[in-house]
Amino acid sequence: MAGSANRRAPRARLASRAAVLAAGLSALSCNAFRRSGPDEAPTVSPPRSVSVTIEYTQVNECVAGSPRCEDNVVFFGSWMQAGQEFFLKKDPGRFVWKGTATSVPVNFPPRGQPYFVRVYDPHVVGSPTEGVTAERLKVGGELITRFFSPGNAEEAGMVFVDDNGQGHSPF
Repeated sequence: MAGSANRRAPRARLASRAAVLAAGLSALSCNAFRRSGPDEAPTVSPPRSVSVTIEYTQVNECVAGSPRCEDNVVFFGSWMQAGQEFFLKKDPGRFVWKGTATSVPVNFPPRGQPYFVRVYDPHVVGSPTEGVTAERLKVGGELITRFFSPGNAEEAGMVFVDDNGQGHSPF
């Protein structure tokens, strides 16, 4: 019997060591993916939004080939979703159209790309821009002087908007 007890002792020690090793590994694995640091993601705050005045000076005469010169001028901004474009209102007796864009996200000082802005002007439908233009357009009091794809139907002006609703030309 003494011989059989000696044979069981190495197996028992081996089983005991395996159990200790398994317990150690399982304890280690519980904390293997735990990192120190914040438990929650930082709060993301969307950019402030402001109201911005829009002013467009229309050419006095309707360009030849423009069939609907009595239509309203429509403003578009790249921050807007489809369907959020809006009509500008004509100053009586003048060719100046005005409006206010609301909920414009602030992107100045420059954060990313400038906004692309333009109007649809029925007076210039017969021109190469097919009625789309950013010429003679003011956004937040800033006259648009920088253009993307000028002189065709993709024409747009480029502008940044600050916390006060003022426009700024790209540098």
